[in-house]
Amino acid sequence: MILSIETSCDDSSIAVTNIKTKRLLFHRKISQELEHSSFGGVVPELASRLHLIHLPQLLKEAIPYLNTLRAVAVTNRPGLSVTLLEGIAMAKTLALSKHIPLIAVNHLKGHIYSLFINRDTIFPLLVLLISGGHTQIIRVESYSRMEILATSLDDSVGESFDKVAKMMGLGYPGGPIIEQLAKDGDENRFDFPIPLRNSKQIAFSLSGLKNAVRVQIKELIDRQPDGLTKQDIADISASFQKAVKLHLLQKTKKIFKYETKIRDFAIVGGASANLYIRDAFENLCREFNKRLHTAELEYCSDNAGMVGRYAIDAFNRKDFIDPYKIDIVSNRKIETNSWL
Repeated sequence: MILSIETSCDDSSIAVTNIKTKRLLFHRKISQELEHSSFGGVVPELASRLHLIHLPQLLKEAIPYLNTLRAVAVTNRPGLSVTLLEGIAMAKTLALSKHIPLIAVNHLKGHIYSLFINRDTIFPLLVLLISGGHTQIIRVESYSRMEILATSLDDSVGESFDKVAKMMGLGYPGGPIIEQLAKDGDENRFDFPIPLRNSKQIAFSLSGLKNAVRVQIKELIDRQPDGLTKQDIADISASFQKAVKLHLLQKTKKIFKYETKIRDFAIVGGASANLYIRDAFENLCREFNKRLHTAELEYCSDNAGMVGRYAIDAFNRKDFIDPYKIDIVSNRKIETNSWL
Protein backbone atom coordinates (compact mmCIF):
# COMPACT_ATOMS: atom_id res chain seq x y z
CA MET A 1 0.00 0.00 0.00
CA ILE A 2 0.88 3.68 -0.34
CA LEU A 3 -0.26 6.17 2.27
CA SER A 4 -0.79 9.65 0.83
CA ILE A 5 -1.20 13.03 2.50
CA GLU A 6 -2.70 16.25 1.12
CA THR A 7 -2.45 19.64 2.91
CA SER A 8 -1.82 22.15 0.12
CA CYS A 9 -4.57 24.48 1.34
CA ASP A 10 -7.48 24.06 3.76
CA ASP A 11 -8.37 20.36 3.42
CA SER A 12 -6.65 17.77 5.62
CA SER A 13 -6.72 14.42 3.84
CA ILE A 14 -5.11 10.98 4.14
CA ALA A 15 -5.63 8.01 1.84
CA VAL A 16 -4.32 4.47 1.37
CA THR A 17 -4.10 2.99 -2.13
CA ASN A 18 -3.23 -0.54 -3.28
CA ILE A 19 -0.25 -0.38 -5.62
CA LYS A 20 -1.11 -3.44 -7.70
CA THR A 21 -4.88 -3.01 -8.11
CA LYS A 22 -4.91 0.84 -7.97
CA ARG A 23 -7.89 0.59 -5.64
CA LEU A 24 -8.48 3.33 -3.12
CA LEU A 25 -8.90 1.40 0.14
CA PHE A 26 -9.05 4.21 2.67
CA HIS A 27 -9.88 7.87 2.16
CA ARG A 28 -10.72 10.48 4.75
CA LYS A 29 -10.87 14.27 4.57
CA ILE A 30 -11.62 16.99 7.09
CA SER A 31 -12.69 20.27 5.54
CA GLN A 32 -12.03 23.63 7.16
CA GLU A 33 -14.73 25.50 5.26
CA LEU A 34 -16.70 26.38 8.39
CA GLU A 35 -13.67 27.83 10.18
CA HIS A 36 -12.69 30.03 7.22
CA SER A 37 -16.19 31.05 6.08
CA SER A 38 -16.42 34.12 8.30
CA PHE A 39 -13.23 35.47 6.69
CA GLY A 40 -14.49 34.97 3.13
CA GLY A 41 -11.41 32.94 2.23
CA VAL A 42 -8.59 30.82 3.59
CA VAL A 43 -6.45 32.21 6.41
CA PRO A 44 -3.10 30.37 6.00
CA GLU A 45 -2.01 30.42 9.65
CA LEU A 46 -5.40 29.15 10.83
CA ALA A 47 -5.34 26.43 8.17
CA SER A 48 -1.89 25.31 9.36
CA ARG A 49 -3.01 25.06 12.99
CA LEU A 50 -6.06 23.04 12.00
CA HIS A 51 -3.95 20.63 9.94
CA LEU A 52 -1.84 20.08 13.07
CA ILE A 53 -5.02 18.96 14.86
CA HIS A 54 -6.71 17.03 12.06
CA LEU A 55 -3.84 15.03 10.56
CA PRO A 56 -3.16 12.92 13.69
CA GLN A 57 -6.89 12.17 13.91
CA LEU A 58 -6.93 10.92 10.32
CA LEU A 59 -3.73 8.93 10.73
CA LYS A 60 -5.20 7.18 13.76
CA GLU A 61 -8.04 5.92 11.55
CA ALA A 62 -5.48 4.55 9.07
CA ILE A 63 -3.55 2.55 11.70
CA PRO A 64 -4.79 -0.85 10.39
CA TYR A 65 -2.94 -0.18 7.10
CA LEU A 66 0.38 1.07 8.49
CA ASN A 67 2.12 -2.32 8.58
CA THR A 68 1.39 -2.86 4.88
CA LEU A 69 2.95 0.36 3.58
CA ARG A 70 5.57 0.29 0.84
CA ALA A 71 5.82 4.08 0.47
CA VAL A 72 4.50 7.44 1.69
CA ALA A 73 3.41 10.22 -0.69
CA VAL A 74 2.79 13.88 0.11
CA THR A 75 1.94 17.06 -1.76
CA ASN A 76 4.89 19.45 -1.71
CA ARG A 77 3.91 21.94 -4.44
CA PRO A 78 2.24 24.29 -5.24
CA GLY A 79 0.27 25.49 -2.24
CA LEU A 80 0.47 27.49 0.96
CA SER A 81 3.90 26.97 2.49
CA VAL A 82 2.63 26.87 6.08
CA THR A 83 0.07 24.18 5.27
CA LEU A 84 2.37 22.12 3.03
CA LEU A 85 4.81 21.95 5.95
CA GLU A 86 2.30 20.10 8.13
CA GLY A 87 1.77 17.31 5.62
CA ILE A 88 5.47 17.04 4.82
CA ALA A 89 6.40 16.78 8.50
CA MET A 90 4.10 13.79 8.95
CA ALA A 91 5.20 12.15 5.69
CA LYS A 92 8.91 12.48 6.55
CA THR A 93 8.31 11.02 10.00
CA LEU A 94 6.48 8.00 8.58
CA ALA A 95 9.03 7.39 5.82
CA LEU A 96 12.04 7.59 8.15
CA SER A 97 10.53 5.62 11.02
CA LYS A 98 9.28 2.81 8.77
CA HIS A 99 12.30 2.88 6.42
CA ILE A 100 10.16 3.23 3.29
CA PRO A 101 10.49 5.57 0.27
CA LEU A 102 9.05 9.06 0.20
CA ILE A 103 7.27 10.38 -2.91
CA ALA A 104 6.83 14.14 -3.51
CA VAL A 105 3.72 15.01 -5.51
CA ASN A 106 2.94 18.12 -7.55
CA HIS A 107 -0.58 19.16 -6.55
CA LEU A 108 -1.55 19.98 -10.15
CA LYS A 109 -0.46 16.55 -11.35
CA GLY A 110 -2.51 15.13 -8.52
CA HIS A 111 -5.62 16.81 -9.89
CA ILE A 112 -4.95 15.24 -13.28
CA TYR A 113 -4.61 11.84 -11.64
CA SER A 114 -7.98 12.32 -9.88
CA LEU A 115 -9.35 11.07 -13.21
CA PHE A 116 -7.64 7.73 -12.67
CA ILE A 117 -8.62 6.86 -9.11
CA ASN A 118 -9.58 3.17 -9.14
CA ARG A 119 -8.72 2.86 -12.83
CA ASP A 120 -5.89 2.86 -15.38
CA THR A 121 -4.45 6.02 -16.89
CA ILE A 122 -5.54 7.43 -20.25
CA PHE A 123 -2.80 9.15 -22.25
CA PRO A 124 -2.53 11.37 -24.21
CA LEU A 125 -5.23 13.83 -23.27
CA LEU A 126 -5.92 17.54 -22.96
CA VAL A 127 -6.87 18.75 -19.49
CA LEU A 128 -8.64 21.90 -18.34
CA LEU A 129 -7.67 22.46 -14.71
CA ILE A 130 -9.96 24.90 -12.92
CA SER A 131 -9.42 25.29 -9.19
CA GLY A 132 -9.09 27.87 -6.45
CA GLY A 133 -5.50 28.58 -7.41
CA HIS A 134 -5.15 27.75 -11.10
CA THR A 135 -6.83 27.94 -14.49
CA GLN A 136 -4.83 26.04 -17.11
CA ILE A 137 -5.06 23.86 -20.17
CA ILE A 138 -2.43 21.12 -20.11
CA ARG A 139 -1.34 18.65 -22.76
CA VAL A 140 -0.70 15.39 -20.91
CA GLU A 141 1.38 13.01 -22.99
CA SER A 142 2.54 10.70 -20.20
CA TYR A 143 3.44 10.54 -16.52
CA SER A 144 6.55 12.62 -17.12
CA ARG A 145 5.45 14.87 -20.01
CA MET A 146 2.83 17.48 -19.17
CA GLU A 147 2.98 20.84 -20.95
CA ILE A 148 0.95 23.92 -20.02
CA LEU A 149 -0.68 25.31 -23.18
CA ALA A 150 -2.64 28.13 -21.56
CA THR A 151 -2.75 29.64 -18.10
CA SER A 152 -4.36 32.50 -16.20
CA LEU A 153 -2.99 36.02 -16.39
CA ASP A 154 -4.52 36.90 -13.03
CA ASP A 155 -7.38 35.35 -11.02
CA SER A 156 -8.32 31.67 -11.19
CA VAL A 157 -11.86 30.42 -11.76
CA GLY A 158 -12.27 29.20 -8.20
CA GLU A 159 -10.90 32.40 -6.70
CA SER A 160 -13.25 34.50 -8.85
CA PHE A 161 -16.31 32.55 -7.71
CA ASP A 162 -15.18 33.03 -4.09
CA LYS A 163 -14.65 36.77 -4.54
CA VAL A 164 -18.01 37.35 -6.26
CA ALA A 165 -19.74 35.42 -3.48
CA LYS A 166 -17.93 37.55 -0.91
CA MET A 167 -19.05 40.75 -2.68
CA MET A 168 -22.65 39.66 -2.10
CA GLY A 169 -22.06 38.43 1.45
CA LEU A 170 -22.74 34.80 0.59
CA GLY A 171 -19.97 33.03 2.48
CA TYR A 172 -17.16 30.64 1.57
CA PRO A 173 -16.51 28.65 -0.57
CA GLY A 174 -18.31 30.65 -3.22
CA GLY A 175 -18.39 28.16 -6.09
CA PRO A 176 -21.17 25.85 -4.85
CA ILE A 177 -23.17 28.82 -3.54
CA ILE A 178 -23.04 30.71 -6.83
CA GLU A 179 -23.90 27.59 -8.82
CA GLN A 180 -26.95 26.87 -6.65
CA LEU A 181 -28.25 30.45 -6.70
CA ALA A 182 -27.75 30.68 -10.47
CA LYS A 183 -30.36 27.97 -11.00
CA ASP A 184 -33.05 30.49 -10.04
CA GLY A 185 -31.47 33.41 -11.87
CA ASP A 186 -31.70 35.01 -15.30
CA GLU A 187 -28.28 34.61 -16.92
CA ASN A 188 -29.14 37.21 -19.55
CA ARG A 189 -30.15 40.03 -17.20
CA PHE A 190 -26.61 41.43 -16.86
CA ASP A 191 -24.37 41.62 -19.90
CA PHE A 192 -21.04 41.04 -18.20
CA PRO A 193 -17.97 41.19 -20.49
CA ILE A 194 -16.41 37.99 -21.78
CA PRO A 195 -12.69 38.27 -20.89
CA LEU A 196 -10.25 38.46 -23.81
CA ARG A 197 -13.15 37.98 -26.21
CA ASN A 198 -11.52 39.86 -29.07
CA SER A 199 -7.98 38.79 -28.27
CA LYS A 200 -6.13 36.11 -30.21
CA GLN A 201 -4.17 35.31 -27.07
CA ILE A 202 -4.85 31.84 -25.69
CA ALA A 203 -4.94 32.63 -21.99
CA PHE A 204 -7.40 33.18 -19.18
CA SER A 205 -8.19 36.37 -17.30
CA LEU A 206 -11.01 36.99 -14.85
CA SER A 207 -9.98 40.17 -13.00
CA GLY A 208 -11.89 42.42 -15.43
CA LEU A 209 -15.04 40.31 -15.20
CA LYS A 210 -14.81 40.30 -11.43
CA ASN A 211 -14.53 44.10 -11.41
CA ALA A 212 -17.55 44.41 -13.73
CA VAL A 213 -19.57 42.38 -11.24
CA ARG A 214 -18.37 44.62 -8.40
CA VAL A 215 -19.46 47.75 -10.30
CA GLN A 216 -22.87 46.24 -11.05
CA ILE A 217 -23.43 45.31 -7.42
CA LYS A 218 -22.54 48.84 -6.31
CA GLU A 219 -24.94 50.36 -8.84
CA LEU A 220 -27.79 48.20 -7.60
CA ILE A 221 -27.07 48.98 -3.95
CA ASP A 222 -26.87 52.72 -4.66
CA ARG A 223 -30.26 52.62 -6.41
CA GLN A 224 -32.05 50.41 -3.90
CA PRO A 225 -32.38 51.50 -0.26
CA ASP A 226 -32.75 47.90 0.94
CA GLY A 227 -29.73 46.64 -0.97
CA LEU A 228 -29.67 43.57 -3.21
CA THR A 229 -32.82 41.52 -3.53
CA LYS A 230 -32.78 37.71 -3.65
CA GLN A 231 -33.53 37.92 -7.36
CA ASP A 232 -30.69 40.38 -7.90
CA ILE A 233 -28.28 37.93 -6.25
CA ALA A 234 -29.59 35.02 -8.29
CA ASP A 235 -29.38 36.98 -11.55
CA ILE A 236 -25.85 38.24 -10.82
CA SER A 237 -24.79 34.69 -9.99
CA ALA A 238 -26.27 33.32 -13.21
CA SER A 239 -24.89 36.11 -15.41
CA PHE A 240 -21.42 35.84 -13.89
CA GLN A 241 -21.38 32.06 -14.23
CA LYS A 242 -22.44 32.36 -17.87
CA ALA A 243 -19.58 34.79 -18.62
CA VAL A 244 -17.04 32.43 -17.01
CA LYS A 245 -18.42 29.52 -19.03
CA LEU A 246 -18.21 31.40 -22.33
CA HIS A 247 -14.65 32.53 -21.55
CA LEU A 248 -13.52 28.97 -20.82
CA LEU A 249 -15.27 27.62 -23.91
CA GLN A 250 -13.85 30.28 -26.23
CA LYS A 251 -10.22 29.69 -25.23
CA THR A 252 -10.57 25.90 -25.10
CA LYS A 253 -12.08 25.94 -28.59
CA LYS A 254 -8.95 27.65 -29.89
CA ILE A 255 -6.84 24.83 -28.46
CA PHE A 256 -9.16 22.22 -29.97
CA LYS A 257 -8.67 23.72 -33.42
CA TYR A 258 -4.97 22.92 -33.49
CA GLU A 259 -4.78 19.97 -31.07
CA THR A 260 -6.76 17.77 -33.41
CA LYS A 261 -4.93 14.48 -32.86
CA ILE A 262 -5.74 14.13 -29.16
CA ARG A 263 -9.25 12.75 -28.82
CA ASP A 264 -9.57 12.72 -25.02
CA PHE A 265 -10.33 15.85 -23.02
CA ALA A 266 -10.82 16.20 -19.26
CA ILE A 267 -11.87 18.81 -16.71
CA VAL A 268 -10.34 18.57 -13.23
CA GLY A 269 -9.98 20.70 -10.10
CA GLY A 270 -12.45 21.96 -7.53
CA ALA A 271 -14.40 24.14 -9.96
CA SER A 272 -14.88 21.15 -12.29
CA ALA A 273 -17.62 20.01 -9.91
CA ASN A 274 -19.80 22.78 -11.41
CA LEU A 275 -22.40 20.84 -13.42
CA TYR A 276 -23.36 23.89 -15.49
CA ILE A 277 -19.79 24.13 -16.77
CA ARG A 278 -19.58 20.36 -17.27
CA ASP A 279 -22.71 20.38 -19.44
CA ALA A 280 -21.27 23.15 -21.60
CA PHE A 281 -18.08 21.17 -22.22
CA GLU A 282 -20.01 18.03 -23.06
CA ASN A 283 -21.57 19.98 -25.92
CA LEU A 284 -18.19 21.40 -26.99
CA CYS A 285 -16.62 17.94 -27.02
CA ARG A 286 -19.42 16.61 -29.19
CA GLU A 287 -18.85 19.48 -31.61
CA PHE A 288 -15.14 18.61 -31.91
CA ASN A 289 -15.57 14.84 -31.71
CA LYS A 290 -13.69 14.50 -28.44
CA ARG A 291 -14.36 12.26 -25.45
CA LEU A 292 -14.99 14.13 -22.19
CA HIS A 293 -13.59 12.75 -18.94
CA THR A 294 -14.34 14.08 -15.46
CA ALA A 295 -13.39 12.98 -11.97
CA GLU A 296 -16.07 11.77 -9.58
CA LEU A 297 -17.50 14.75 -7.71
CA GLU A 298 -15.97 13.70 -4.37
CA TYR A 299 -12.49 13.79 -5.93
CA CYS A 300 -12.74 17.18 -7.67
CA SER A 301 -11.60 19.21 -4.68
CA ASP A 302 -8.25 18.67 -2.95
CA ASN A 303 -7.92 15.12 -1.65
CA ALA A 304 -5.29 12.52 -0.78
CA GLY A 305 -6.83 9.94 -3.10
CA MET A 306 -5.52 11.76 -6.17
CA VAL A 307 -2.09 12.10 -4.51
CA GLY A 308 -2.03 8.37 -3.89
CA ARG A 309 -3.05 7.51 -7.43
CA TYR A 310 -0.22 9.60 -8.87
CA ALA A 311 2.13 8.01 -6.34
CA ILE A 312 1.46 4.55 -7.76
CA ASP A 313 2.97 5.53 -11.10
CA ALA A 314 5.83 7.27 -9.27
CA PHE A 315 6.47 4.17 -7.16
CA ASN A 316 6.60 1.89 -10.21
CA ARG A 317 9.21 4.23 -11.71
CA LYS A 318 11.12 4.47 -8.41
CA ASP A 319 10.61 8.23 -8.51
CA PHE A 320 11.51 8.81 -4.85
CA ILE A 321 12.97 11.74 -2.93
CA ASP A 322 15.37 11.90 -0.01
CA PRO A 323 13.25 12.79 3.08
CA TYR A 324 15.98 15.21 4.18
CA LYS A 325 15.93 17.04 0.84
CA ILE A 326 12.23 17.42 0.07
CA ASP A 327 11.46 21.06 -0.72
CA ILE A 328 8.35 23.21 -0.67
CA VAL A 329 7.15 25.40 -3.52
CA SER A 330 4.34 27.77 -2.59
CA ASN A 331 1.94 29.39 -5.03
CA ARG A 332 3.71 30.89 -8.03
CA LYS A 333 2.91 32.06 -11.53
CA ILE A 334 3.39 29.30 -14.10
CA GLU A 335 4.08 30.41 -17.64
CA THR A 336 2.56 28.99 -20.81
CA ASN A 337 4.66 26.33 -22.57
CA SER A 338 6.33 25.32 -19.31
CA TRP A 339 6.39 21.73 -18.07
CA LEU A 340 4.82 20.51 -14.86
